[in-house]
Amino acid sequence: MARLHTLSNGVRIICDPVPGLETVALSVVAGRGARHEDAERSGWSHLLEHMVFKGAGHRSAREIVESIEGQGGHINAATGYERTSFQVRALSGGLELGSAVLADLILRPRLDPADLVREKQVVGQEIAEAVDTPDDQVFEMAQAAAYEGQPLGRSILGTDQSIAPATPESLEAWRARLYAPDKLIFAASGDVDEDEVLALAERDFGGIAVSEPTGFQPAAFTGGVRTESKNLEQANLVFMLPTVGVADPDYFALRLFAEILGGGMSSRLFQEAREKLGLAYAVDAFAETYADQGVLGIFAGCAARDASRLAEVAARQIVELAQDVTQAELARAKAQLKAGLFMARESPLARAEQAAGQVLLFGRILSTAEIAEDVDRVTVADLQRVGRGLTRSGRVAASILGPKAAHRAAEAFHNGIFAS
Repeated sequence: MARLHTLSNGVRIICDPVPGLETVALSVVAGRGARHEDAERSGWSHLLEHMVFKGAGHRSAREIVESIEGQGGHINAATGYERTSFQVRALSGGLELGSAVLADLILRPRLDPADLVREKQVVGQEIAEAVDTPDDQVFEMAQAAAYEGQPLGRSILGTDQSIAPATPESLEAWRARLYAPDKLIFAASGDVDEDEVLALAERDFGGIAVSEPTGFQPAAFTGGVRTESKNLEQANLVFMLPTVGVADPDYFALRLFAEILGGGMSSRLFQEAREKLGLAYAVDAFAETYADQGVLGIFAGCAARDASRLAEVAARQIVELAQDVTQAELARAKAQLKAGLFMARESPLARAEQAAGQVLLFGRILSTAEIAEDVDRVTVADLQRVGRGLTRSGRVAASILGPKAAHRAAEAFHNGIFAS
């Protein structure tokens, strides 16, 4: 069973032994990300994540990856809106090296000026690639419409203009704030020993100076429409409605609502929009949640001539689901949600990251039995309450990328939700 400990400087440690494995996973998670940036530093968290791999401690960029891969391991990192994580997966016995390397990346990056010039070019290409990828761009457009003028409404990648002023000195100051110990989680899973985990965490992260806690401004779902004409074979559509956050008691009700709406081949959207009407090859629903709020979203790709009709169908499915949910649908959604949550636990890295996220949000580790009970406790009335919140907000964020004939779909979706 996973256990939680805390160092004197506030760094929290998770040790999750999994008997019978020959592998280990270490995830060092900072509970800060792009949401903590102001407009002038948009994209700096992601740029910093790139830069630490250019050299840290006594290792060069090449030596960082060769040291891990030389022992059969893999190293990676990811920047999100509310957290940044650094991960190592390795064979048994690889925890000591993994901890040392991640500590160098997080605490002792070199941040060489010449490397920074080159890495800004690399990130610039990543930004350009996202613009050239329709299903990436349409989500960026929807996010900007949902949270206009706020960190959640800006791309995690930033822009060429926002990352240009970053210097080694300003990035180092940002690093000290972003990876401060009050929001740092050291999570190890797999073939791990608790005494070794505690000793390594103390050795590598116990010396970080205590800092003042920093937070972020509450999110405000603004709603709005973003459209862009583009010569594409399909129109790409995203619709978002404001809803509860991950810490809300209705979180699992929201997840189940999204599952029934568009989570799989038996979902209402798939059966109605694709199987029955043939309006789209790809159509699904999702719940994206943050600490204080979230969105229920729909993504679809369709012919431009079908976009408005598809938007009407999607809106109608949400309205009808908010009014009537069958026990069979709810049971099926519960089985799918629990399967997704628990199958992920077969991976030590997924276990470590899941536990780290729970500690950041709730201050403790949730057992699988507790999660299963929370899911099973959701009733039809709970889903209807979530649905009523969706259909009463009066606000929609919509993005449409593709032929101009598809752009009317935003109005069709809005009217279908709020004029019914």
